[in-house]
Order: sequence, then C-alpha cells, then structure tokens
Amino acid sequence: MTAKPERNKRSNVEEERVQANALFDSIGDGAIATDEFGKIQRINPTALQILGYKESEVLGKWFPNVVVILDESGAPLSLIDRPITRAFLLGTTITERSFFLRKDGSKLAVAITVAPIIYNNRPIGAIEVFRDISVELEIDRMKSEFISLASHQLRTPLSAVKTYTHMLLDGYMGSITPEQKRSLGTIVSATNRMNELISTLLNITRIESGSIAITPKASNLIKLCEEVVHELQHTAEEKAITLSLKYTSAASVKTDALIAKEILNNLVSNAIKYTPEKGKVIIKIGKHSKEFIISVQDSGFGIPQEAQDKIFTKFFRASNVVKRETSGTGLGLYLVKGLAEQLGGNIWFESVENEGSTFYFSLPK
Repeated sequence: MTAKPERNKRSNVEEERVQANALFDSIGDGAIATDEFGKIQRINPTALQILGYKESEVLGKWFPNVVVILDESGAPLSLIDRPITRAFLLGTTITERSFFLRKDGSKLAVAITVAPIIYNNRPIGAIEVFRDISVELEIDRMKSEFISLASHQLRTPLSAVKTYTHMLLDGYMGSITPEQKRSLGTIVSATNRMNELISTLLNITRIESGSIAITPKASNLIKLCEEVVHELQHTAEEKAITLSLKYTSAASVKTDALIAKEILNNLVSNAIKYTPEKGKVIIKIGKHSKEFIISVQDSGFGIPQEAQDKIFTKFFRASNVVKRETSGTGLGLYLVKGLAEQLGGNIWFESVENEGSTFYFSLPK
C-alpha cells in the first residue's frame, strides 16, 4: 500500500532534478557549480564555450586548476584573493571584474558573481556565474579616448574666450558699461565651469586608463585642509554657510598632496553646494593607528536611502538634489573615489535625507 506514494515521491524528486539541470544548462552566462572542496560538480554549455573546454576535461577537477584568474597585470590571482574563496570565507555573494585564462592561453575579461550554497549555517558549495565583457571594456576604452581627445581640443578655444573676456573686463579694449561688465562676468563664470568639467573628464580618463601619476611626498594634512578652507571660504560666505576645520594633533602623511587636495576640494565644494543657506560644513581630521581619516560633515539635503548605493557611480545624481540644483554632472564623487583608491585610501559616507551627510576619506600614514 505504501509503494505508490514512495514511487510518486521518487518521481517528484527526479522531476525536480531534471528541471534544475535544465535551468542550470539554459543560463545565458557561464555557470560553474562546485562542492565544498572546490571540485567542479556542474558546468553549463556557455561556460564550456567561453573557457574552451569539454565537459569531460573539467568535471571533478579542482576549480582553481581548471579556471586560472589573472589580475590587471596578467599575473595569476592568489587562491585567497579569488572571488570563490572569499565567498566561502565570508558566506556572502561576491561580485567583481577579473580576467580568465582560457584553455588556448588567451586572456578574457569577465564579470564574475559567486554565491555560496549554505546548508545548516555552513557552505557546502558555490555557484560562480560569469560573462564575457571584452566588448564592454573596448567600448569604455574608446569612450575614454574620445573624451580625452575632445577635452584637449576644447581647452584651446576656451582659453582664448577667457583671455579676451578678461581683457575686455580690464579695459584693454576701451571702457564698458556696468551691464556689459555683468555679462562678461557671466562668460568668465561659464568658462571656469567648463574648464572644471574638462579637468574632471581628463582625470577620469587618466584613472580609467591607469596613466595617472602618483608622487608621494611628506605632506601636512592640516595645511592642505586650511588651504581648501581658504579657497572655498568666499563660496561658503555667499550662502552664509559656516565653514570650519577641527583637529586635535599634528597630521603628517606621505602622499600626493595635489591629488589629496583635489579630493578634499571636491568633497567640501559638494558640501557647500548641497547645503542650504545659513548651514554648516565642518572638516575634521582624525588620527588612527594606521591611517588618517578626514571627514566632511554638512547640514544639507542628505542622500535618499534608495540612492545611496549608486552615489559613487558615473553620471549619477540623486533625485532630491536634481530638483533643487540644476547644475552638476554626477562625475565629482566618481572621480573622488577613483583618486582616493589611487592614493591607497578609501571613501565612504553616512547620510540622512533632509538632515545632512558626512563623507569620510582615509589616507594610510
């Protein structure tokens, strides 16, 4: 009497297994499933095609021996740094870009996502999904080259516009009326903003191409911050914003002072820009065991919760500031993050909408 239910149970299990296999094989990206020891249990046709292997060559093999991952310089990534290892150790999903060494020896750019399979609070395997992003990287490279070329070409006519405008303002070509002076002032402001945008685009191009030059020298962080405060004091006063600097001890660090100052200038400028009149912007320098942390706190509009994970992406601007502030490219924080990483530091923030934000910038001593 119990045989029929048992057969139905086995039939249901078999049906679910077939469905799971069909689902795994039909994934459009490459997919590899491993057991808890890193041995390959399943690999879909797309992964075999991308890597150039046959299924019989990889099943049961140790994953790191089959799929060699390379870093940007082409050196094999250490076992502990591999996404699948970190997914096992942390018990969380890991997503990043890297390079695979295919069977024929060619190097392939891929976007990787690894998720651990957790059972009874312990990892019993992992699934790694990846896709070829060679075309995307080539498009990015072409865009960066175009931006760099266009930016350089724009600087020449802008310099001429700015030079002749200043000559008009200074009376070299005769006297001008107050109304003409205001109009020429508007032209100067517009060319300044355009030059700032060009500098931002060029810096982003240098970061993305890996050609930005870092020159570390002994630097005084307090002096750097004081210079930024001095340069932006007038901008803050125009909005009746209190701009202050706080620190408790000396802050000497070996870093590229020009790049560090550009990061600070961007953070403080943003804080002033997105803080209403009569607000506050406070810069603090904190000393920790292995690093200095500079914070820029404002009483501004804040960042909506749903926008916080996108704030460092290219061309992104939160909806609440777009409504209030029409100017802006969404490139400032993307640039700041890239520059901070070039200095071996990091950047993060805390924010509550309508209450303000605090951005933190760390520098190793």
